Amino acid sequence: MEYLSQKKGFLGLDAAEKKNHKVVVVPFGLEKTVSYGGGTKNGPKEIIKASHQVELFDEELKKETYKEIGIKTLKPFAIKKDIEKALEQLSKINKEIINENRFPLILGGEHSITPGSIRPFIDKYENLTLLHFDAHADLRDSYQGEKFSHASAIKRCLDFKNVNVVSFGIRNLSKDEMDFYNNNRDRIQIFWGRDKNNYDMSKIEKIFENKTVYITFDVDSFDASVMPATGTPEPGGLFWEDVLPIVRKVCEISEIVGADINELAPIKNFNSYNFLVAKLAYKILSYTFEFKNQ
Repeated sequence: MEYLSQKKGFLGLDAAEKKNHKVVVVPFGLEKTVSYGGGTKNGPKEIIKASHQVELFDEELKKETYKEIGIKTLKPFAIKKDIEKALEQLSKINKEIINENRFPLILGGEHSITPGSIRPFIDKYENLTLLHFDAHADLRDSYQGEKFSHASAIKRCLDFKNVNVVSFGIRNLSKDEMDFYNNNRDRIQIFWGRDKNNYDMSKIEKIFENKTVYITFDVDSFDASVMPATGTPEPGGLFWEDVLPIVRKVCEISEIVGADINELAPIKNFNSYNFLVAKLAYKILSYTFEFKNQ
């Protein structure tokens, strides 16, 4: 694998930092099936650029997490033009990362990346639970004639029989998606966006305790007032203080094996949105490794 220099990679770390890395950041700006606003192909580079402004000290955990885990960032590379081949490409990258006992953090790109990203985890673990943040259920069997559309990302993940999903922030879905959800309650649980002020943390704890978990985070799960830089923004979404307690709790009680963050469509000269995603990425890593092997 070819890596960016520390200075140019995620968080812009000091070149003298020689920590043996536990995390590999994978920039994968796939943009093939966007159906409204575009620009997700530029997400990874803008997240990495914004991450250079993220404070490395975590005031909640009272440490500089990066010093304990080590982080390297893959050099940008050409993504296959055919979407199925692109997903296979990402799957092979993640397989190599986890075979080295490292943690992949994929920066998309559109949400269609997730079925490819999780493939090596499907093969490695008996069961995999997706911690899914999104405005949309992504349970369509296809959208605009594309089976691997971003609107079908979670449906494609559920094609694997050892996957189940727990979704947070959902507030927009089709009747067909609602029917599929109702017929598959044994594998899909939804915490609706409208109920965000009443999420039951004890219920969340029971669902995730001792599970093997992959985090997939569509930034349109955030309310459109704080995250308009996405292809399909939705009102009525989650806020920073809604998201972090969920991520922390799941990291405390589960084994987090990988993550992706997707659907950032950067807006020129509005860097606060890129910064929010960069800080979220660092926070996910911080929580993941704070509670590993405890």
